This record gives sequence, C-alpha cells and structure tokens, in this order.
Amino acid sequence: MTTAAQKKMNTAQAINLALHDAMALDESVVVLGEDIADREGGGVFKCTAGLSTKFGTGRVKSTPIAEQAIVGAAVGGALAGLRPVAEIMLMNFTTVAMDQIVNHAAKLRFMTGGQTHVPLVIRTTTGAGFGTGGQHADYLEAWFAHTAGLKVVAPATPADAYGLMLSCIFDDDPCIFIENLPLYFVPGEAPEPGVRVPIGKARIVQEGSDITLISYSKTLHDVIGVARELAKEGIAAEVIDLRTISPLDMDTLLASARKTGRVVVAHEAQVDFGVGAEISARLHKELFGQLKAPVARVGAARSPVPFSKPLEAAFVPTRERILAAIRETLN
Repeated sequence: MTTAAQKKMNTAQAINLALHDAMALDESVVVLGEDIADREGGGVFKCTAGLSTKFGTGRVKSTPIAEQAIVGAAVGGALAGLRPVAEIMLMNFTTVAMDQIVNHAAKLRFMTGGQTHVPLVIRTTTGAGFGTGGQHADYLEAWFAHTAGLKVVAPATPADAYGLMLSCIFDDDPCIFIENLPLYFVPGEAPEPGVRVPIGKARIVQEGSDITLISYSKTLHDVIGVARELAKEGIAAEVIDLRTISPLDMDTLLASARKTGRVVVAHEAQVDFGVGAEISARLHKELFGQLKAPVARVGAARSPVPFSKPLEAAFVPTRERILAAIRETLN
C-alpha cells in the first residue's frame, strides 16, 4: 500500500491512496469494477491493488465484463446510501453504459425534486500514446460536460488525482473522474494526507502577463514545456490547469484573459465541439472588444485515434502545434 509519507508518487499510486483513505474514513465507500480485487490482480493498472485484502471483497468487488451492470449497480448502491466508486476500465467503454450514466445517475436528483442524490464516482482512463487504436483512447469529456447533473474532472498530477478523488467520493452528485493512461506511471509530488482539491477550482500553474495558456490532463505538461521555452524569449505565459471541466472555473479564466488579452486552449480531445470551444465562446462573450486576438484552440484531429505510431503521434496536439498557435496569437 502506498503511503502519504512518500515525497514522490505516480498517479496510479495516488489514486490507490485516495481510495484507501476514503474507505478507511467512511464504511459506505465501496469500489467495483472488472478485475479490481487482489485475487484478479488488483486492477489492470494496479490502481486498486491491496484494497480488497485490507477492506474485504464485500467492499472491493470484481465484476464481470459488463459496463451496464457495473454502473447500474453503482447507481442503485448510491441511492441506497453507499458511496460507490465504479471503474470503467477505458473511457471508450463508458459508451456501453451511457443510459445508466446520462439517463439515471445524472438525472435522478432533478427527477425527484432534490430528494434523491447519487453520490457516485465513475473512474475511467484514456489517452493516446500506446497504440491502442480508435476504440480505446478517445477523450470524451465534452460528452459528459454537456450533460446536466454530472461533474467532470481530469487531474494532471498525482497530488490533484488524490485530492480530486477524495472530493468526488464525498460529493453528493455523480462525478466522472478521467485518468490519463500515459500519466499513470509518471512521478510527481505526493499529496498531503487528507487534503481535498475543490471541484470547480482551476490552478494557476505559473503567472504571466503576455498570454494565457489553458489546458488539463496530459496536454498540460506539454503546455508547461512550451511556456518554459517561451520564457527564454522573454515571453511570460500564464498557465492554467482546469482540473475540473464541469463546472468550469470561469472566474479564474476571465481574470487571466483580462490581464493578458490573449488565450490559447489546448487539449487532447478533438477540437470540433470540444471544451476549448466552450471556453472560447464564454471568453468572447464576456470580454467582447477587450481581447487582443481571437481565442486559439489546439486539439486532436477529427479522426478516430490512429493505431499507427507515426499517425498517432501526429494526431495528438504536439508541442510544435501548441507553439505555432501561441505565436500566431501573439502576432
């Protein structure tokens, strides 16, 4: 079991620790998903390793390969007083359970006039980079952000993964918790034990005055790298990690955009109809006439994720493409 005393840990370890701490704090927290118990290996990415040994298979339940059943059981458990954390192994597989997610989990509070809450977390991972192809690596966050009643988070660091997971577990509404597969084993600063990251609050990674760069999840790390290169040229970029996609922290985004007058949004999901489009629309409405350039958006191509390694590398928003968008916006 990973401990919070570590100075460094990766995202998989941070999620494991958050689940452990939540289960130790509240007996109503249960975890379910495919192969997550220790007798089945502790999860394909080991995010649940050790939990069933400590808390028992009554609270850490391996399920059949049946996403509808996993989310359906989790919704029922939430209605009955539990705080379930349901793992859907890959984000593309949430499509199998869209009825349970969109028509049940997201809407039951509204359909009961606020008498019923669904304190449910759906954990899922995605991300290009491993040649897993078009049915295993899509970023679908805009789908869920478009659904009233769902909260959508996408941490970029182990500390945020831990803190956001705790906040989601103890939130009374359903949360979609998006993990990035390539980031699972990248080390970062360990979280402070028990510290929750508020849902709906972005993080200013670094302050700047020339341009605002907005991102989240794995693409944030590319944006940070580009910002460091710009600093060598005397360009001060303000970098914002959304952390939460829905609800958006528009106060932070507006304050930064007012200060710099220029904005670039970068994410791994397709550009068309994406989170960047929503941010752009809101900024242009609120800051009409104040921006020095149109908000630029950088994302994946309008295509299924390619299996071919060279095509997959070209599909995602590279540092070169992010830098090109920044230079165009600055000019």
